[in-house]
Amino acid sequence: MRRLRTTITLAAAAAATALVLTACAPTAVDGSGGGDASGDAGSDVEPTTLSLVGFAVPKAGNDAAQELWGETEDGQGVTWETSYGASGDQSRAVADGLEADYVHFSLEGDVTRLVDAGLVAEDWNAGDNKGIVSQSVVVLVVREGNPKNIQSWEDIVQPGVEIVTPNPGSSGSARWNILAGWGSVIANGGSEEDATEYLRKFFTNAVALPGSGRDATTAFTSGTGDVLLSYENEAILARQNGETFDYVVPDQTLLIENPAAVTVDADPKAQSYLDFVLTPEGQEAFAHVGFRPLTGDVDFEVEGANDPSDPFPTVPTLLTIADDFGGWSATNDKFFGDEGLVTKIQAETGKQ
Repeated sequence: MRRLRTTITLAAAAAATALVLTACAPTAVDGSGGGDASGDAGSDVEPTTLSLVGFAVPKAGNDAAQELWGETEDGQGVTWETSYGASGDQSRAVADGLEADYVHFSLEGDVTRLVDAGLVAEDWNAGDNKGIVSQSVVVLVVREGNPKNIQSWEDIVQPGVEIVTPNPGSSGSARWNILAGWGSVIANGGSEEDATEYLRKFFTNAVALPGSGRDATTAFTSGTGDVLLSYENEAILARQNGETFDYVVPDQTLLIENPAAVTVDADPKAQSYLDFVLTPEGQEAFAHVGFRPLTGDVDFEVEGANDPSDPFPTVPTLLTIADDFGGWSATNDKFFGDEGLVTKIQAETGKQ
C-alpha cells in the first residue's frame, strides 16, 4: 500500500482553522488559503477569486487543503470567497443565485438540486469517487468521563437522556444521525416497526435541534444535553481546539459521504482544486482535522482522536446509504418527505 507523505503539520492545520467552532452564516465572506493574488506568485500569474459554498462541517478541511493547493502551480494567485452554513440552506441559496464556483454539501440531494437548476453538470458524480470528497462516521459525543455510560444507540433513548442533534429540515448532518440510529435497530435484528418506535423515543429525548451540525456542536459545548450526535471529525476537531468531551464510535454506525462539485460556469481553477482534494495530499489535509481519507493508509497521528496513533478505528457494522437504505432518492422519500417517517414523528412529538 502506498504510504501517505505528511505534508501538513497539526500546528499548521490548527492555525488554518482557528475560528472553526464559530458558526458560519450562509453569506459570502472573505476566505483564506489558496495563495495570495498580489504576492509571491509573480507578475505572470493571473489573479483569480474562487467562490466556495458549503455546509459548515468541512470548513477546516477546505481551509487546510486550500493552503496546500495554494503552493501548487495551479493554486498560485487564487484567493477565496467562502460561505458556510446548513447544507440544505446553502444549496437553496446557490439555486436562488448565490455565486459559487465550487460547492461542498452534506447530502447528494443538495447537489442534485443544482443539477435540476442547470447549475451543475449531470455527470458531476461520474468519476471513481462518485462525487464524494470527504467522509466520516456518526458518533456519540458525551460529557467528559461519560457520566451516563453511553456506549450504544440504545443507551441514548433511555428515559432521562437528553439528546442534541441538528434539525433534519435544514441540516444534512441531522439526516445522517437519524438514519444511523434507525439503521442500528435493523442491524441488531429489529423490525421496521421497532426502528420507528426507536425514532419516537429519540425525538422525545431531543432537547435541542439547532439549524446545522456546527450549531449543534456549539449548543452542546455550551452545556445543553447529555449526548450530541455528530460527525467523528467534528468531535476530533473540537478536541483539537481545546474541548474536553469524550466521544464513542458505536459498533453499528453510518458512513457519512459528502459530495462536492464545480458549477457549469465555474472558473477552470475550481476543477483543479477539486482534483487536488482527491489526491493523497488533499485527503491527508482533511484527515489531519478528523475526516477519514477516501484512499490510502493513515500513518500519522491525528491529535484529538481517541487514539491518535489509530485515529479511525474499524467499525464492526458500517452501514451505507447505498447498501442499507437503497440510495438517497428512496431514503429521502421514505424518511424526510412531506409524508416521511421522520417528518411525521417530528410532528407527533412536537420536535420540529
